[in-house]
Amino acid sequence: MASLAFPTSGVVYVDTNIIIYSVEMHVRYWPVLRTLWETVRAGDVTIVTSELTVMEVLVAPLRAGDLKLLSVYDRLFQSRDLRLLPITQPILREAAGLRAAIPALRTPDALHAAMASQAGCTRFLANDGGFHRISALPVTLLADVIQGA
Repeated sequence: MASLAFPTSGVVYVDTNIIIYSVEMHVRYWPVLRTLWETVRAGDVTIVTSELTVMEVLVAPLRAGDLKLLSVYDRLFQSRDLRLLPITQPILREAAGLRAAIPALRTPDALHAAMASQAGCTRFLANDGGFHRISALPVTLLADVIQGA
């Protein structure tokens, strides 16, 4: 089975899809992501994401009227396992710079990348290859981890 290797300390940024795969225990990705959350609970690393992630993950359960899933997301967002970072003006400015430099980069992705940069993250865990366009971002793609297994 594939596994994620993490630094012994530091901050790991998780993109929205990693939260979705974790909460909804995606059949392909959950076995690998479980080690991420075990590492967090052991106190070895800190997991952060943007407050934007809250909006992004709640859309589908709200559309479906899935109150149980909404509750699971709410518990995660209130837990000590995940720290939500606010969107600030310096982050908006950095995201704008990324969009200016990489026109194909979508606004939400630019915001996530800027937040990871501002937070000094040692790893950026995602499943969207578009993040590789940002050379300074220490990206690990979940699909690559699984494919390399």
